[in-house]
Amino acid sequence: MRKQFTFVAGIAALLMLVPACSSTTGTPAASSGGSAATKSGTATSLTDFGGIDALVKAAKAEGTINVVALPDDWANYGAIKKAFAVKYGITVNSILPDASSKEEIDAADKNKGTDKAPDVFDVGANVALSSTDRFAPYKVAAFDKIAAGNKESTGLWVNDYTGVMTVGYNATKFGEITSLDQLTDSKFKGQVAFNGKPAEAGAAFNGFLMVNGAYGGTFANLQPGIDYVKKLKAAGTLNLQDVTSGTIDSGTHGVVFDWTYNQASTITRLKAKGVDWKVFVPKGGEIASYYNQAVNKDAPHPAAARLWEEYLYSADAQNMWLAGAARPILFDSMKADGTLDATAAANLPSVSGTPATPTSAEASAATAFVKANWDAAVA
Repeated sequence: MRKQFTFVAGIAALLMLVPACSSTTGTPAASSGGSAATKSGTATSLTDFGGIDALVKAAKAEGTINVVALPDDWANYGAIKKAFAVKYGITVNSILPDASSKEEIDAADKNKGTDKAPDVFDVGANVALSSTDRFAPYKVAAFDKIAAGNKESTGLWVNDYTGVMTVGYNATKFGEITSLDQLTDSKFKGQVAFNGKPAEAGAAFNGFLMVNGAYGGTFANLQPGIDYVKKLKAAGTLNLQDVTSGTIDSGTHGVVFDWTYNQASTITRLKAKGVDWKVFVPKGGEIASYYNQAVNKDAPHPAAARLWEEYLYSADAQNMWLAGAARPILFDSMKADGTLDATAAANLPSVSGTPATPTSAEASAATAFVKANWDAAVA
């Protein structure tokens, strides 16, 4: 099960960082039948394939992988998708890039049995823990390098990368913001946004935990967070429209609660347009959380799905996440064996305080709480 996580990289004010799609027709997946596909669909490690070369061969025969909810500017996924396609000659079909974690699962349910279904997932902890019946157990080659608290024991889900929850804002438009209290000011009318709905999107869920902590709440007491959301709603500053790069760039969203690595890409993108996007972490609201990789048990391209996972847990892909300002799960082991990109590591954000992460039980209880209370708070 998932355990409390302490973010060991230095964490003061967040500053400068550097850092989908078509689908095929809804016909039954061509790879769903035959002995090779059956073997791929039940493989739980490289051993079942006879090694990486055999897995690569099987994945190339499938020729395609469907990924979901992976926008190019999220943790450097654009570079990762391109590098995987070039390395293996496999088409990366990027579905619904701006979808939430819950919508990833919904897409799998809706398209089950077709070649449009997602092959893999990248989901927040709250959604991962409630969706394990959709996952296939798979242990990547690096599985033993990952601490027990950062993975499900059979490989149903595995932590992949983390960041710290922050408040990002358009300083060119609004000036300096240092407190969540300022966001009820009328000058922020319709400008303040969570990145999704907390019960459905990992970024929004952890954004809610951030504001809850900043107002004295705990993982066992989430009412302060709801009370703050009600204040934003009453002030008219809360914007419930989905956050995208386009809504930020157009000025629809001028204040966004989001991960360090997403703020990083926004800082870089808006700087080129002459806009100063700044970030801060509210005191008491220091939250860090991993996203999780999982293989769809009904993946239409099961070998490609498993090759994708092997690639993500390679030094190449882990360093690409790092270059996107996300801290990869293999950070410490790569630092020890000399494969870590030291330059990218030096650009990780710093935040004062020790970020907290809810345990699996706390995350499940918090999800139930926001499901029961969020809609009424924003109505």
